[in-house]
Amino acid sequence: MSNRYSFRAIFSRFKWKISLTWLLVVVESIIGILYPLAIGFAINGLLEKSYEGIYGLAMLGAMSLTIGSLRRLYDTRVYSDIYLKTVTQMVDNEHERKRDTSTISARANLMTEFVEFLENAMPEIVESLIAVVGVSIIIATLNIKVFFACLALLALITVTYWLTGQRNYRLNKNYNDELEQQVTAIASKSRKKSHKHFNALMRWNIALSDLETFNYFIVWTGVIALFLYTPVQVVGDGVLSYGLVFSVLMYVFDYIERLVTMPLHIQQTIRLHEISKRLSA
Repeated sequence: MSNRYSFRAIFSRFKWKISLTWLLVVVESIIGILYPLAIGFAINGLLEKSYEGIYGLAMLGAMSLTIGSLRRLYDTRVYSDIYLKTVTQMVDNEHERKRDTSTISARANLMTEFVEFLENAMPEIVESLIAVVGVSIIIATLNIKVFFACLALLALITVTYWLTGQRNYRLNKNYNDELEQQVTAIASKSRKKSHKHFNALMRWNIALSDLETFNYFIVWTGVIALFLYTPVQVVGDGVLSYGLVFSVLMYVFDYIERLVTMPLHIQQTIRLHEISKRLSA
């Protein structure tokens, strides 16, 4: 059976509306990448008694604010429409297949999570990917050694989550298996069954949290190393422009911020993959 509730299926059905939201995200992301550089130019300009850099920064801010506001207004309406159409269809299909009410209720909640991922997490993922690539290019032009250090952090995160991806998927599957039994456990009015159900949910939740804590420790070890290395390297290379030093540090901080949020998106994507299979089963 085809996966009717996969990201690909939903994108194919609503491709023009979703594509426009992504286009706005791309434009907003590109503007965001320019902020540290614009601030650096503004600092150097002010040191020379010039306000041209400040005017440019103000224009950049106005563009970012306008596009960001329009995108958010549009996103809410688009994804509300997508949710209404997909969840209604899913519930109708589940009724036709004689699913019990508890399963339909649980899957309706999962569909909510699915669409919220598309609305909230996907723009952040697109924005982060663009930012990581764009910021990496800018860092490479400013300081090649810091650029290689940033690549090392990216490699560390990639390997860490590649090695733990299958376990993450299995834990999410077990959690969702138990979640589908929630209405049945509550309807039984049995304290023993309810306790057993919620205890199982918490066990899977703790297992997921423990795995994420392990990944967090590995990733942030690399982050702290990059935090310490960057200022030492930039100053050690004899960079004398205050604006340039500030720009390099801001770009590295932005790069790190994007990378450390990517694991959360990876975990959400793994969970989304499991949910899409479940909804189409």
